[in-house]
Amino acid sequence: MAEEKKYLIQIETSPEFIPDQSDPEGQRYVFAYTITIRNIGSVPAQLISRHWIITDANNSVQEVRGLGVVGHQPLLKPGESFEYTSGCSLGTPVGTMKGTYQMIAEDGIQFEADIPEFTLAIPRVLH
Repeated sequence: MAEEKKYLIQIETSPEFIPDQSDPEGQRYVFAYTITIRNIGSVPAQLISRHWIITDANNSVQEVRGLGVVGHQPLLKPGESFEYTSGCSLGTPVGTMKGTYQMIAEDGIQFEADIPEFTLAIPRVLH
């Protein structure tokens, strides 16, 4: 089997604006995002750490690095998935998130799983 098919992680994102935790007058916009991480490769792999790049509409960038996700370092066998919800706040009503998960396969190979960029936006701000 081709090497790239052994180490393949699919990431799905679903962002949501949280109005009751936000304060637009104070320029605080809170978003939740649900992430589904699915191992579509052929070897078990464990999520070790994360690296997020969060950009608001003013091009202010926050980088977040840390071990695991929401206190977990899930080990995913081929075909298994792990879903979690987390959040962030921005100083603008629109922004983006993207990043990578650092993974280690059962055979010791380390690789990154790209988290595709997604948009954080309050409802009716974007057309």
